[in-house]
Amino acid sequence: MKMNCVAIDDEILALKKIQRYAEKIDYLNLLATFDSALASLTFLRENKVDLLFLDIQMDEFTGIQLLETMKDPPYIVLTTAYDHYALKAYELDVVDYLLKPIPFERFVKAVEKVYARFLKDAAHQSRIVAPAAETVPARQEYTFIKSGSKTVKVYFSKILYIEGMRDYLLIRTETDKIMTLQNFKTIQGILDPTRFIRVHKSYLVAVDKIDYIENNTIKIRDKLIPVSSSYRIAFQNLLNQKNMI
Repeated sequence: MKMNCVAIDDEILALKKIQRYAEKIDYLNLLATFDSALASLTFLRENKVDLLFLDIQMDEFTGIQLLETMKDPPYIVLTTAYDHYALKAYELDVVDYLLKPIPFERFVKAVEKVYARFLKDAAHQSRIVAPAAETVPARQEYTFIKSGSKTVKVYFSKILYIEGMRDYLLIRTETDKIMTLQNFKTIQGILDPTRFIRVHKSYLVAVDKIDYIENNTIKIRDKLIPVSSSYRIAFQNLLNQKNMI
């Protein structure tokens, strides 16, 4: 079972080190990296993140301030060059506290601690949701989407991509264009994450409907869709899992 993680640090070299470390651990899926806490807000609000590597001291909006705004934070591993934040880390109930420069073995110790807690919590949740394996239904292949005065049946296999348009989402299928007031977070909770992935703040695509990828652009039928830097790592990880690159 993989953990989705995000790293936030205003030091580019520190970000690259965490990315390098995370790539060596098979149960870590690094979704994105950000060089400021403010830049991460939308991503954290709209995506399921299990673990956050968070620098404490950053300009404009610190890691501590970000934590204090989160209603349901993921597991947190703080990263900092200063040791006097240890008490604050304890108060915020973070899982671990890493001092820079971070040695790889110390990084591994921290993520092992998080992973143990993650598996324990996942097992507890599965017992609540599905007490018997045979009672778990097969994944549904369609959903109903509210569109204006209609409620439309949408088959997942027919979806090409979903585009954000201000207050609406446009769901583009093989035959229709469906406008809905639902948001990306709700839609992503319905879709299979191995088949659909967010590639831009305004786009989510069906991986099996991609005609080709050129540089940072995806072609699906007559639509050219950009892949933004914030979502590129998660997209590349999914393609690797599917042996597409």
